[in-house]
Amino acid sequence: MLKNYSSVTEFYLLGFPGSKELHSVLFATFFFFYSVTLIGNMVIILTVCVDKRLQSPMYFFLGHLSVLEILITSVAVPLMLWGLLLPGMQAISLSACCVQLYLYLSLGTSELLLIGAMAVDRYVAVCNPLRYTSIMNSHTCLWVVIVSWVFGFLFQIWPAYATFHLTFCKSNVLDHFYCDRGQLLKLSCDNSLFTEFILFLMAVFIIVGSMIPTIVSYTYIVSTILKIPTASGRRKAFSTCASHFTFVVIGYGSCLFLFVKPKQTQAAEYNRVASLMVLVVNPFLNPFIFTLRNDKFIEAFRNVMKRCYQLLKD
Repeated sequence: MLKNYSSVTEFYLLGFPGSKELHSVLFATFFFFYSVTLIGNMVIILTVCVDKRLQSPMYFFLGHLSVLEILITSVAVPLMLWGLLLPGMQAISLSACCVQLYLYLSLGTSELLLIGAMAVDRYVAVCNPLRYTSIMNSHTCLWVVIVSWVFGFLFQIWPAYATFHLTFCKSNVLDHFYCDRGQLLKLSCDNSLFTEFILFLMAVFIIVGSMIPTIVSYTYIVSTILKIPTASGRRKAFSTCASHFTFVVIGYGSCLFLFVKPKQTQAAEYNRVASLMVLVVNPFLNPFIFTLRNDKFIEAFRNVMKRCYQLLKD
């Protein structure tokens, strides 16, 4: 159906400019980041699933966040790595380009909704600890995750359709390492100003909409923590939110730079750097942010490793 609206049947990705030596360095760097991302997030998922002490809403959400991080980075990074190995431009079919963009936008939307839900979870834990188990019960957590996934994939159907409904007749070369929407709009022969404006409003709706509960939750959290009389009590309360708050700052900062701008067809270099933050750096940092200073998780991970060692020994 897409071919009826476009004279283009495939696109060519320019990837990264520079020499073959630079591409080799970039490949080694991004391959390392991608490998650590996969291993680190899979460790989080495995530990959360196996250790009973981590069967709480916080770690339930963290497990799903790790799944989303793996999927988001896997949508574009393997193709990017393959392009760094091959000389010249990387070809991608129109259908594959459409699927890649849709998955990227859908998974990103689901992740933002989940981040907002995690902020509310931290608010209940700090501000209403006595009612925490009754409010954040397993039924509620399950529905939050289901809604996040389903809404993300439903919400991005029209943006992907509207992008590929345009006629691409200027060129079939994308100055990027994946099928970026801004670069696709740049190749359109149609007047896409209205479409760009609607896409901008939808991006604002998702990002700001998920930021509101996050900001409100942390406003109440900070207010509650400051009222705790002892310094040790304040540190303990803040430690339950520090990892999530760090991830929120990095994640929302990257998304705001990448998506919330009236003009989708901005400079390619700017877009490439912002996309690397979302697709490579953020998923790479996730395992470290949520585990390095989490004594409970570290102890659980050690127990899982001991179990694996015993199984292999036996």
